[in-house]
Amino acid sequence: MDPASLRTLLDSVADGTLSPEDALNDLRDLPFENLGFAHVDHHRTLRTGHPEVIFCQGKTPEQIVAIADRLVERTSQVLGTRIAPEAAAALCERFPNTQHDEIARTVFIPGAHSPSEHGRVLVVSAGTSDLPVAREAEITARAMGSHVESIVDVGVAGIHRLLAYRDTLRTAKAIVVVAGMEGALASVVGGLVDVPVIAVPTSVGYGASFNGLSALLTMLNSCASGVSVVNIDNGFGAGYSAALINNQSQVD
Repeated sequence: MDPASLRTLLDSVADGTLSPEDALNDLRDLPFENLGFAHVDHHRTLRTGHPEVIFCQGKTPEQIVAIADRLVERTSQVLGTRIAPEAAAALCERFPNTQHDEIARTVFIPGAHSPSEHGRVLVVSAGTSDLPVAREAEITARAMGSHVESIVDVGVAGIHRLLAYRDTLRTAKAIVVVAGMEGALASVVGGLVDVPVIAVPTSVGYGASFNGLSALLTMLNSCASGVSVVNIDNGFGAGYSAALINNQSQVD
């Protein structure tokens, strides 16, 4: 349940169109609902401003659909990450308005109270191979109400490509930088802007990149101030953090 739905419920009780007993029944599953294989958190929107996100990896299509069913009924929207094609197909069949991004491996079911886009988050990726993680960050931030733009394939091997976007970089409230290999792009971007940079190391690279460990260590050891780092391939975490920063920048 989100704040708008709860307000509507309370108004209905106040004006007599809904009985206290019916309202109590609607609130009975707060703060969570036990499905046997999952405790679905219906209270998260009230606590954090954003509904629970389904991490789909390792879950069966039936489990994902069941969780989405309960979230759709109780919240305004549903976001699922790391979803397999067969599970995405099951969700699309159950909810025809499901938006499935095959590159990002995400699904998004918009709701009546989905937030409108505001501010500006930039997602900058070093190479085309980093796009799955970059897209996950982009979709996550957009689902949380941020206006999101992306700049792709501007890695440091051709740094003039990045420098061509200097004016665009300076318009963002937060920037997500996604890079594999040696992961140097985050430090470069951090040295050009005065806003928070969330760095995402990816597992893209040859053997000595150690599945993203090399990029992770480079980003953690960045000499650029204002660079924070999430886990390897964690586009969701970066997009979420960037959206929180962007949302705070809109508060008067």
